[in-house]
Amino acid sequence: MAEVTKVLLLLKDMVYESTAPQHALRFARCYRKRGMETTILIWGPMGAILMKKNKKGPQNYDDKIRECLDLGVKIKCCELAASLIGMTQDEMISGTEIITTKELTNKLIEYTEEGQLIMYV
Repeated sequence: MAEVTKVLLLLKDMVYESTAPQHALRFARCYRKRGMETTILIWGPMGAILMKKNKKGPQNYDDKIRECLDLGVKIKCCELAASLIGMTQDEMISGTEIITTKELTNKLIEYTEEGQLIMYV
């Protein structure tokens, strides 16, 4: 069995109606602090809202996202999810990235073939 050195967190749920974004960001910080390469992949249009800068609401997600990015967590969003809500890279928190569906699926295959951790939050 391969040693787990990388974690891929998959997020699709709505930002303000779910605890999933909070869990994804907490898990990401914990795994990264353990020295694991950590990536959050957002693949649903409502999840993509998490990456929009200057959000308003009860949760201070922007600061939590910046904290993760400062720790070295990679946060990526599927271009299909972003395009469905009309969001562009310019509207996203600096340091986050839009990737193609092909890149997302290749990442899933890569982690599976390497025996790394994939979590759906």
